[in-house]
Amino acid sequence: MVKIDYHRDLKQVQSDGQLALWLSESNQHAPFDRLEWFTMLAEHCDLAPLIATARTVSDIAVLPLTSNHSEIISLSNWYTFRFRPLLSDERLLTALARDLARSTHRVSLQGIPDEDDSASVLSRAFRKAGWVVLREVCDSNHVLPVGGRDYEDYLASRPGPLRTTLKRKSGKVATTIFDHFDAGAWSAYEEIYAESWKDAEGSPAFLRAFAVAEGKAGRLRLGVAHAGGEAVAAQMWTVEGGTAWIHKLAHRESAKALSPGSVLSAALFRHVIDIDKVDLVDFGTGDDPYKRDWMEIVRPRYRLDIYRPLDPRNWPRIWRAIAKHGARRLAAAAKRG
Repeated sequence: MVKIDYHRDLKQVQSDGQLALWLSESNQHAPFDRLEWFTMLAEHCDLAPLIATARTVSDIAVLPLTSNHSEIISLSNWYTFRFRPLLSDERLLTALARDLARSTHRVSLQGIPDEDDSASVLSRAFRKAGWVVLREVCDSNHVLPVGGRDYEDYLASRPGPLRTTLKRKSGKVATTIFDHFDAGAWSAYEEIYAESWKDAEGSPAFLRAFAVAEGKAGRLRLGVAHAGGEAVAAQMWTVEGGTAWIHKLAHRESAKALSPGSVLSAALFRHVIDIDKVDLVDFGTGDDPYKRDWMEIVRPRYRLDIYRPLDPRNWPRIWRAIAKHGARRLAAAAKRG
């Protein structure tokens, strides 16, 4: 027998021994899969959690969700590298998808990987439960499989212009890497970010809380670059489960000629490859051109738009999607012809 539960109060999750253990650091080895991540999203990003679970005596599947009033969506935001179900059995996810039909007519999940079959498993589960599932690529994820290389071997494989930049600029920029939270370094990061080319930070309180927590756990790699006595670039990485995650990076526009961001990136790559001995470096989402200089593989991230087919509110969206898909097929056929 499968038991379905929905937790809107994360304190309930903490008091549920089986579920809390499943979402703990000992079982989840990426920040985006842990209870602490969902708690910070709720506290700092105004996201009301809906942790959906399906379980038997011996097994459990978890789908971290929230709601935007018109539909149920993934519990994630711009800081989340990828969203995926935390599961061990497709059968449990199918039971959960079937039960969700009682409370909503539409579900939208995005940022889903498929190198681990997450997008495929979710698609099959919802279709088996009677939903219409429309799947499309919504983002990209750049990664570097280290493959046993040391930093010097990795650097030798980088594009020539990047290697030339590092050779010319490294002596002009000094770098420091903290493996704990340092208030002074974090203040420098915030000042640099404010003077960078990037949009305003979505939730500075969330990011600081995350950095503090990762620093306490020994997973933080906070880098700062200085030139002429001034902090000119800063980056926030974390290391966990054999992966280095690149969360944030920024440099002062006034120091752009020194390439401080590239020099600091190189220092952090050296650290995570030669000291932390990671197997993978993950540059998050977005297809920024500079990521291709450092990374070697691009992985798609998918969005699933999921509809109850007999609900009239969904018919216009379903028909538009069908028409859009048909137009793409015709365009592809025309190119082949």
